Amino acid sequence: MKNIIFLLIFSFSWAQKIIIPMDQSQNDHLKAYGIAYFSLTKSTNVEWLLNYRGGSFLIDNHQFIQTECRIRGVTFEMVDANGLVNIYSAIEQGNMDIVLLEKNPKIAIYTPTSKQPWDDAVTLALTYAEVDYETLWDEEVHSGKLEKYDWLHLHHEDFTGQYGKFYRSHHNAQWYKDQKRQFEEMAIKLGYSSVHEQKKGISRIIKNYVGNGGFLFAMCSATDSYDIALAMGNTDGVHSVFDGTPINKKIQQNLDYEQCFAFSDFTLLTDPMIYEFSDIDVPPSHNPITRGARADYFSLFEFSAKYDPVPTMLTQNHVDIVKGFMGQTTGFHRKRIKNHIVIMGEDPSSDQVKYLHGNFGKGTFTFYGGHDPEDYQHFVGDPPTDLSLHRNSPGYRLILNNILFPAARKKERKT
Repeated sequence: MKNIIFLLIFSFSWAQKIIIPMDQSQNDHLKAYGIAYFSLTKSTNVEWLLNYRGGSFLIDNHQFIQTECRIRGVTFEMVDANGLVNIYSAIEQGNMDIVLLEKNPKIAIYTPTSKQPWDDAVTLALTYAEVDYETLWDEEVHSGKLEKYDWLHLHHEDFTGQYGKFYRSHHNAQWYKDQKRQFEEMAIKLGYSSVHEQKKGISRIIKNYVGNGGFLFAMCSATDSYDIALAMGNTDGVHSVFDGTPINKKIQQNLDYEQCFAFSDFTLLTDPMIYEFSDIDVPPSHNPITRGARADYFSLFEFSAKYDPVPTMLTQNHVDIVKGFMGQTTGFHRKRIKNHIVIMGEDPSSDQVKYLHGNFGKGTFTFYGGHDPEDYQHFVGDPPTDLSLHRNSPGYRLILNNILFPAARKKERKT
C-alpha cells in the first residue's frame, strides 16, 4: 500500500490539484456533487476521498472547473505538492480510501408523465445539483430501453397497482381519477388485463435490469411496494376496487419471499380502506407516530473504507446523525429485512431502518425510506422544496452519493 501511495505522490508532485471539501466548510454540498459530475462530462477524472473531510473530491486543476465552482457557489481549495502528500498520508493511515470516478453515469428516473418534478426528491436533487437525467415510464421499460442506462431511480410508485392506496381519502378527487385512467390506458396498451398485472410485469423487468448489472435506487413507496409486487408473482393480490377482480383469498400464503430484493416474512394489509401496504413500513402510514422533526433522527453506520468501499461511498456525509422525515413508506421494520442486506442508516431507539443496500446478480439496489429529506411530513399538493434553502442537507447528500456510485463501480469492473 505504501509503495502505491509513494507512486501516486510522485505522479502528482508537479501538478496542482483542486479539492472540493465536503465537511462543514463547504458552502453548497449539493451543487458540489454537480461539479464532480460536470468534471466527468469533461473527461476529467475525479478522486473521491472516502471519509476524508466528509468525502471530498480531488480534481486536476483546470480553469474551467474553477470557473464552474465560482458560478455555482461551490467551495474549493488549491492543493500543492506538499498538500497532496499530506492528504494521501492521512488517507493511508486512517479509515479512509480513494475511489476513482472515470465516467459520468447515464441516469434515468422512472416516473409517469403526469407527475410534477417537485413530487420526487431525487428529481429535485438532480435538478438543483445540475446533473443530467432522462425520464421514462412503463412503455419505455416494457420496450427494453432500460439497458441504455447505468442508474435507475424509481419515483414514489406503487408497484402493486393499488394507486398508492389513496382510495379512502382521494378516490373522488379529480387527480386520482385522471391517474387511474392514465394507468389503465397504459396497461391495455401494453397488453395487460389490469394495472395490477402490468405493474408486476414492470417490476420483473426492472429486476432483470438489476441482475444484468444495473444500479437501482428507490425511495418511499417504491421500496416496499416493489418487493411486494415481486412476491405476489401471478397471484391476484389486490381488492376488486382496484382491478375489478376478486383478490385471491390465499394471497398471504402464496407470497414468494425468495423473489424479493430486501424484505421477507411480511404480512400484507389488503383492505382498500387502510392506507398501508404491509407491516414492512414503520411507523405505519395508517397509524403514524409523529414525534416531530426536532425529535426524529437516524444514525449512519461507519464502515471500513478500505474493506467496505461500497457502503462507505453511499454513506459519505458531513454529519453522522441525519434528520428523519416521513413518507408513505417512512422506514423499514428491522425484522422484515433479509439477513444479507447491509443496513446503512437506522433509528437506534426503534425497529426502524432508514437506509439499506444489497446486491442482486451483477447489480445493486439501495432503498431509502421517506419522501423528502427536508419536508418532514409531506402531503399531496404541498409546494415544492426549495433546495437553495437546504444546500447543505445531509439527507439529500445520501441521494447524491448514489448517483456517483456507478462511476466508481465501472473502474472496479475493469480490474
